[in-house]
Amino acid sequence: MASPLLYRRAIPAAARITHWTASDGWALRRFDWPAEGTPRGSILFQGGRGDIFEKYLELFAHWHGQGWGVTWFDWRGQAGSGRLTPNPQVGDIDNFSTYIVDFKEFFDAWSAQAAAPQIVVGHSMGGHLVLRAAVEGVAKPDALVLVAPMLGLKTGFGAALGERVARLIGGIGNAMRPAWKGNEKPGALDTRQSLLTHDAERYADEIWWQETKPEIVTGPPSWRWVIEAFASTRQLRAESRLKAMRIPTLMLVPTADELVDAKAAIVLAPKLHDCRLLRFGKEAAHEVLREVDSVRNRAIGEIDIFLASRAQQG
Repeated sequence: MASPLLYRRAIPAAARITHWTASDGWALRRFDWPAEGTPRGSILFQGGRGDIFEKYLELFAHWHGQGWGVTWFDWRGQAGSGRLTPNPQVGDIDNFSTYIVDFKEFFDAWSAQAAAPQIVVGHSMGGHLVLRAAVEGVAKPDALVLVAPMLGLKTGFGAALGERVARLIGGIGNAMRPAWKGNEKPGALDTRQSLLTHDAERYADEIWWQETKPEIVTGPPSWRWVIEAFASTRQLRAESRLKAMRIPTLMLVPTADELVDAKAAIVLAPKLHDCRLLRFGKEAAHEVLREVDSVRNRAIGEIDIFLASRAQQG
């Protein structure tokens, strides 16, 4: 078995990059790395806002080496799944329900042919969306793993005031315009790398892919995306069906996260019927699975243990 390090800047020869078409005709970029021999199961990994599968190839190689088939699709309007504004650098969405419709359709098609057990992993915005889909009953995987899930946005105003401010500013002029110029959050004094990971080499891998494939780069969100993110996270936190969702869940939360509200995730976790919450301290930034080895190995090890003990065929 080849070392996972070999895949950080190379697409595995056995992997497939294709496009899956939603019912409205929109094409979403898709990545599949089928398991070799008899599969242990299937993992569907959904990334965050602006994410690309290329930056997770090292992680995928780890799972693939354990016998898992791995799949990913880029969310509508970002990376390799087109754009919703004339400006290709802006990540936009009309409503987060559009993401949910895409996920339901994709999950239905994927789960019909993917080997069991079927696991869904969601990072950041992806964590929010896959949990929302599970709570709403539109997807029923055998287990969920939520990594730094976006269950609230990190602001200096608090959730309620932050949403009001976003609606006020976003409501002036074109709401599809970029909400800020660069970085991952407005007015950030930290560098983009420090917001994401302490590992300079893994961060450099992402930049290498962006320079190699500039067409997959997504810049700041639109004001419309920000408004919808506030609304969707608020609604999920108050969702009465949280306790009824029975899917075994592992939640990894970096408490020093400067991009999403870690406290919102910590408060929500006990509302789930079957959820193990694992916290990381200041040693971890937002991208726990792309952190320095000491953090990343702990996170991946916990996921491996969870999958071995809780991920059973439904």
